[in-house]
Amino acid sequence: MSLMPGAMVTGGSGPSADWSRDECQCELVGPQTAGTDAARQSARLAKFHVPEVVFGPGSLTELGHCALRLGGRRPFLVTDPGLIEAGWVDEAVAHLRRVGLRPVVWHEVTPNPKDHEIEAGFGQYAESGCDVIVGVGGGSVIDAAKGVAILSSNGGRILDYEGVDRVVQPIPPTVMVPSTSGTGADVSQFAIVTDTTEHVKVTIVSRTLVPEISVIDPRLLITMPDWLNAATGLDALTHAIEAFVSRAHNPLTDIHALHAVKLITGNLVRTQVHPKDFGARLAMAQAALEAGMAFTNAILGATHAMSHQVGGLLDAPHGVVNGVLLPHVIRFNAQVWPERFVALGEAAGLPVAGVPPYEVAMRLAELVRALADDVGVPKGLASLGVAEADVPVLSRTTLKDACMATNPRGADVHDVEVLFREAL
Repeated sequence: MSLMPGAMVTGGSGPSADWSRDECQCELVGPQTAGTDAARQSARLAKFHVPEVVFGPGSLTELGHCALRLGGRRPFLVTDPGLIEAGWVDEAVAHLRRVGLRPVVWHEVTPNPKDHEIEAGFGQYAESGCDVIVGVGGGSVIDAAKGVAILSSNGGRILDYEGVDRVVQPIPPTVMVPSTSGTGADVSQFAIVTDTTEHVKVTIVSRTLVPEISVIDPRLLITMPDWLNAATGLDALTHAIEAFVSRAHNPLTDIHALHAVKLITGNLVRTQVHPKDFGARLAMAQAALEAGMAFTNAILGATHAMSHQVGGLLDAPHGVVNGVLLPHVIRFNAQVWPERFVALGEAAGLPVAGVPPYEVAMRLAELVRALADDVGVPKGLASLGVAEADVPVLSRTTLKDACMATNPRGADVHDVEVLFREAL
């Protein structure tokens, strides 16, 4: 199955010699450059960093060979009790052992992985003499596995690495096996960790965190509970939309973001109503992959910056918070750059011919809210436990989040407070 929804047309052998230096420079694209000629925009420098991907039903059987190719002898397999109960860890361990590896399993990970959990995991890793790190699970498991990898070669405490490019030493090879259809952690340069002292989530961004290999077997998605299926599906949709309107988007991220939107809006509800509909599961697995490849290279925006704060405060499901916040952020961003939402609306199945761009954006916000309703996501943050008194602190910490840097519209603390209050 092709992971590209269409072919990309490229030019000849490269920029002609008479092009000016300025024309070839990489730039952040935002409202100020929205009208620039399409051909010139396509000539911008674009970086696109993704793992090797093994995709398709039964691909978990390749796990042992993947770890072996990376030099593994004693893999450290990070997972959680739910994956053990579902039987996927036994299968993964069997595949590792079949090629002569001696895996060690560590499963003390909770949703929204905590700083102390990751540090305990590193202690286990160091004591066991392991090498390659394997994550089998959802975003929390994969982020925890990345955290263990960071500490194994960089030392210190995991919170020391908050921000961009703070991980300076290469980490051990990693193989990730996602069990949900949405977080994109298996292909991303992000790790999200809960600071249990400050009750906030911190974002760690580093190219070193992009796994060597992602093994995506849609069979694992069938054992997700409904709430997790809904949450991760909306997380993937948020990844795709925020990546497409990001100031750092490029043609390589755009094509994946748009196709992910199409797949998610066409299949997420089907996976809720018919959990064993394998066609829908396959589509959502691909959507999560493509949305992940888009956002790890284009970064995200205000929805994620805000959602991280709510998750840190309340230990709330990340994707559910995204589902509540995303329509509000779409409306906010569309006030300065509505044109960017037209292609997104079309990908989601909305009529766009002759419709003003701002109206398309408003209809897209309505469609996202309707989709959230269909999969059982609450209408407001208050139902998740957010109170009016929390808004000032949440807003201040939002502005410190790395994801705000690429939001298409600038925001100050007052803007973010308004968004939080609208979403209550």
